[in-house]
Amino acid sequence: MKICFVISDIETEAIGTSVVLMKQAQQRDHDLYVMSVGDFIFHHDKPISLRCKKVPKTPKSRTVTKFWERVQDEALPYEVISSSDLDVLFLRNNPTEETDDRHWAEHSGIAFARMIQQSGVLVLNDAFAMSHAFIDKLYFEELPSTIKPNSLITRSKEDLLQFWKDNGKKMVLKPLEGSGGQDVYLIDKDKKNLNQIIETISEKGYVIAQEFLPEVSKGDVRVILMNGKILEEDGEKAVIRRVNKDDTEFRSNLALGAKAEKAKLTDAMQRIVDIAAPKLIRDGLFFVGLDIVEDKLIEINVLSPGGLDYCEDIGLPNFTETTIKAIERKIEYRKLYKNSLSNRVLATMD
Repeated sequence: MKICFVISDIETEAIGTSVVLMKQAQQRDHDLYVMSVGDFIFHHDKPISLRCKKVPKTPKSRTVTKFWERVQDEALPYEVISSSDLDVLFLRNNPTEETDDRHWAEHSGIAFARMIQQSGVLVLNDAFAMSHAFIDKLYFEELPSTIKPNSLITRSKEDLLQFWKDNGKKMVLKPLEGSGGQDVYLIDKDKKNLNQIIETISEKGYVIAQEFLPEVSKGDVRVILMNGKILEEDGEKAVIRRVNKDDTEFRSNLALGAKAEKAKLTDAMQRIVDIAAPKLIRDGLFFVGLDIVEDKLIEINVLSPGGLDYCEDIGLPNFTETTIKAIERKIEYRKLYKNSLSNRVLATMD
């Protein structure tokens, strides 16, 4: 198959889940393309074009570092291809990590992907579902309350203070749109710098206040779902505990120095998956990350979930072969059903 990965910027992309998935796609002898989110080209009278790099076949034994160096090398030229020549467009750029000077990049990838999807190319995750879930913390609030901590979304300081009082004078504040643990604060009885914190977060938009879960001091668990099921390979499940870097840090983001560990799936985690999965399947969300503390889901990541690049280091499979094989099956289903299946249905067919 011909598959193109859309990332934020080829030049600055670090080795992570997107890169290890790309390497696996190449190892399975697919035509692999990679492009930055700023390299869509719209023509009035023909399909959207993509300015991308076609990654040449390399030895399967090559390390992921060497693989990615080859892609980023200026010697590997860009070429312009028609999106209609692709089988799959895999959106892996993270709009929430864009800097202030790249606001244009936040919505453009999904917007162009919607158009490409309508032309018959399989887009993962479904581009219309991604549009709906673009503010993933708001999409999170559509899930049943039984699996979530108490929360409030507002820009009102008075409302936030009342929520703080109603929840034992302890809460977590974070921007509604954000990722990687940036601008996330624990507010306790001391209320230190509360006014400044609220002003800082609300300058960026809405604020989400969330009930503080004491168990978060032990870290959280990232559960990676594919087709609404826990990603599994060789009898192992993609369940990764993220342990805080020290006792003073309540955020357990790997980007902030947390340590990844192999974790066991609990009944409480499975219940959360069972409740969330039907909605994710219905919406066409193929690849999703759930962040869980004990029996509560605290975040959902549908835009660019990560974690696969840590798996082998903690004794898990890297799960990339299973993921790419699942995409291969979707292309086979599309042929068997003669293009009669919608992108949304096909995106989560197992």
